[in-house]
Amino acid sequence: MTPADLIVTNASILTMDPDCPRAAAVALAGGRILAVGTTGDIARLAGPATETLDAKGATLLPGFVESHCHLFMGGAELGHLQLGGLEGFDAVAAAVREFAAAHPDQPMLMAQGVNYNLFGPPTTRHDLDRILPDRPFAMVSTDHHTIWANTAALTAAGLLGGFETPPGSEVVMGADGLAAGELREPPASEPVTALTGEGRAMLGLRTGGEPETEPTAAQRSTDLGMMRRALDHLARHGITFAVNMDGNLYTLQLLDQIRAEGALTARVKVAFHFKPFMPLDALEKASAMARDWSDDWLTSGLVKMFMDGVIDSGTAVMLHDYPCRPGWRGEPLFDAAHFAEVATEADRRGLQIAVHAIGDGAVQCVINGYEAAQAANGPRDSRHRIEHIELIDPADVPRLGTLGLVASVQPPHPPGAMDFPLEPTVHNIGRDRWADAYRWRTLAEAGAELAFGSDWPVADISPLRGIKAAVCRKRWDDGLQDERLGLMATLAAYTSGGARAAHADHDRGMVRPRYLADLVLLSGDIETVTADAIDTLEVAMTICGGRVVYRRGATTA
Repeated sequence: MTPADLIVTNASILTMDPDCPRAAAVALAGGRILAVGTTGDIARLAGPATETLDAKGATLLPGFVESHCHLFMGGAELGHLQLGGLEGFDAVAAAVREFAAAHPDQPMLMAQGVNYNLFGPPTTRHDLDRILPDRPFAMVSTDHHTIWANTAALTAAGLLGGFETPPGSEVVMGADGLAAGELREPPASEPVTALTGEGRAMLGLRTGGEPETEPTAAQRSTDLGMMRRALDHLARHGITFAVNMDGNLYTLQLLDQIRAEGALTARVKVAFHFKPFMPLDALEKASAMARDWSDDWLTSGLVKMFMDGVIDSGTAVMLHDYPCRPGWRGEPLFDAAHFAEVATEADRRGLQIAVHAIGDGAVQCVINGYEAAQAANGPRDSRHRIEHIELIDPADVPRLGTLGLVASVQPPHPPGAMDFPLEPTVHNIGRDRWADAYRWRTLAEAGAELAFGSDWPVADISPLRGIKAAVCRKRWDDGLQDERLGLMATLAAYTSGGARAAHADHDRGMVRPRYLADLVLLSGDIETVTADAIDTLEVAMTICGGRVVYRRGATTA
C-alpha cells in the first residue's frame, strides 16, 4: 500500500461513518484518506517521509461544513468596526470615535453587530449624529437586514429626502419629512453600503450580477485580499467546506485565482443569486456555472433566492399578524405563482434550490413552490433547501420530509442561545407562537434532513460555539418542547449532514477510506467536556486536501 503522507494516532475519531463510527488513527495520502483503524494498524503505513502526529486522545472529526455563509462579504467585514458585546451609548460612541481616528481616509465608516435595542427603539440618524456628525457612518444590525445611518451618510448616498424601494424594503421616514436613519433590507441600504468602495464584495448578495466594469488590478488585489481573509477565518475554525449563500461568477473567479496560487484552504460551493426582477432565462447563467464549476474544490449548481426578511424588523412573512402591528404580516419578495414558476424551471434544469425563508408564511410559500416543481417535473434527488425556518406552521412540518427537503438552520440564531438577545424577536413572534419557532428536533423527527451553519458574518462562524449553542439552548418557557439535538446528531449536522445537503456526501463529511482528506483536530475530547464547556475547546489543526492549512500557533498556507 502507498505510504502515508500524514498519520494521526491516539485520537478519539468520530468518523460520522455509520459503518465504522469510531477509530483511533487515520492515514492520509495524495489528498485522500488512505486508511482508518487502530493506532497499531495505521502505524504500519508510515514511510520515511511520513509525518506522524500524536493526538493524545483529542477528538478528530471530518472537517466542519459551514452550510450557510457569505464569504466575500465576511472577508470585507473583518475590516469593519465590530460592536458585538458593547452596551450603552457611551461605550459605543467611544469605540466608533477611536475607530474613526484610526481610519482617517476611510470614505464610509461601518460598524457591525448592533442589536435592535442598542439605544432603545427606534434608533435614528440623530443618535448616530451625536456619535459622529461630520463623517458618513452607519451601523449594521446583527442580522444584516437593517442599517442605521447618520445624516452625513444619508446625504452622501442621496437618501435624506427618501428613496423608492421595492416591496419588502423601506427607507423609514421621520415626521420632519426626511429619512429617519433606519434602512430596512438591502434595496434600501445599498446606496449607503456602496459608499464603502466594497461594493463588489456585496454584488453576489445585493444583485446577483457581475461588476459593471472590469476591476482594475488594484481593485482585484483588494478583493483577493478580502477573500483570503475569509478563507483564513474558515481554516482557523476547522471549516474545510463552505456553502456560499450569495454569489456570482466573479466570486468563483477570485476563488479560482487563489486555487491557482495553491492557496485555497477550503472547498467552496457558490450559489447563483436569482432576484425577483430577473427574467426566467437568467437561470441559464446558473446552468453555465454548474457546468463550468464542478470539481473537488469549487462547485456551483445552486440557485439562491430570498422569500422574506427577518422577524426583528417586521420583514419576515407571517401567516398571522405581528403582535405589535395589527394587519401586518410582511411582504413576500416573490409572489406565490412567480416563485413556483422559477422553482419549477430551476428544478427542470437539475439545479438545487436554496431559499431564505424565516416567517411561517414564507416557509409555506417555498414548500408549495417545491411541491409544484416536483409535480411538474417528477420526483428526483433534488435536496432543495429552506434556509433558516425560524417559524413554521405545524401542518407544514411533515411536508419537508415528504418532499425530501433540507432544513438548513443555524444554531447561533435562536435568541438567547448564543449572541442574539431575546428582544425584539420573541415579542414579534408572539407568546402563542413560541412553540412553532426554531423547531429543529421536530423537523428532524418528521424526516427533514438537517444541515447546520452560522450565516457568517451575521453570526460568529465558530462551529464549536455553534455546537454548544445547539446542545445547551434553553427553552423560552418550561411548557415548550425541548428542540435540542444530542451531541452526535449536532456533530453530524455540522459534518456529514452538511455534506449531504450540498450533494457532496460521496467524498466528504466522513472519515472514510478514499474520501477527501479534510479533517479537524480539536484541543481535547469533545465527549468528555461538559456541554457548557464545549466552547472552551479550540481547533488544534485543520487539514484540507491532506495539507495542514491551520495549526494552532501558526498558519500554513
